[in-house]
Amino acid sequence: MKCHRKIFGLLVTCLALQMTSCVTTGSNQALNKTIDQIIPEGGHKQALKGALEVTREWTLEEEHQLGQDMSAILLGASPLVADGAAQQYVNHVGMWLALQTEQAQIPWRFGIIDTPNINAFAAPGGYIFITRGLFLSLNNEAELAGVLGHEISHVLKKHHLQAMKKRGAGDVVFGLLKARAEKSTQVDMTAINNLTRNIYGAGLDKSDEYEADRMGVVLAARAGYSAFGLPAVLQMYAVAPQDDSLALLFATHPAPNDRLNALDQLMAGPFNDLNAGLTKLSRLETMQRKLSYQASQKPTKNSHRKTKK
Repeated sequence: MKCHRKIFGLLVTCLALQMTSCVTTGSNQALNKTIDQIIPEGGHKQALKGALEVTREWTLEEEHQLGQDMSAILLGASPLVADGAAQQYVNHVGMWLALQTEQAQIPWRFGIIDTPNINAFAAPGGYIFITRGLFLSLNNEAELAGVLGHEISHVLKKHHLQAMKKRGAGDVVFGLLKARAEKSTQVDMTAINNLTRNIYGAGLDKSDEYEADRMGVVLAARAGYSAFGLPAVLQMYAVAPQDDSLALLFATHPAPNDRLNALDQLMAGPFNDLNAGLTKLSRLETMQRKLSYQASQKPTKNSHRKTKK
């Protein structure tokens, strides 16, 4: 009976913490230790630990380390575009947007990934990437701001961390990060590798994407850009041919028209006066011309083959 009362007390504590979302790393570890000491293996223990995992607050350092690892996996598949001026330009726009948030202290990093696919990615800790294919498809800087604002919002709302917790991998990844921080000699990064590929391959929840759209247009407007930059990009997606360059984006996001309809409900009326914000076409065009030329000079798979006589 006494054991059952302890279990009930811990369950109430965990549920209260879950409702208030105030579990810190230290309190989480203390509760986990208590659970291990007094609760036998079984469903009760799994339920309690699951509740703690969902509500754990990660430190900025932990988020940054995880984002660094996830970014390394992304860049292992496609490196950054080898153009310092273009990378600096995207960082200037991205940092200006980040300054409009309440978390400007995050060590934000922005980059252009060298792939013709059309997409953009975020990772915890402030890592934001846009593909060369999407960058070259944009019509003005307001559209770039809308895309970057969407990805910044994923970081601010910790959507990737929430996805990990929902998929039951939060404790595993947290343990790996802790082992790295303690400089353990053998740290198997397979779990983070697999999780990263799973998140970017399967995508986030649709509700997360809609939330990032809503926040993205607000961030762009705060920064002085037209709030309609992101909707213009979504319209481009909606009419684009369904080819391989958009396959991953369409597979991991709600349909463009559904996103547009959701934004229309938000923006109809209040945002009409924000359509005349900055577009800054010339800076974007300059960088696009450079990257287009560089891409055209790259050798193709067959360019090194000798022609048969």
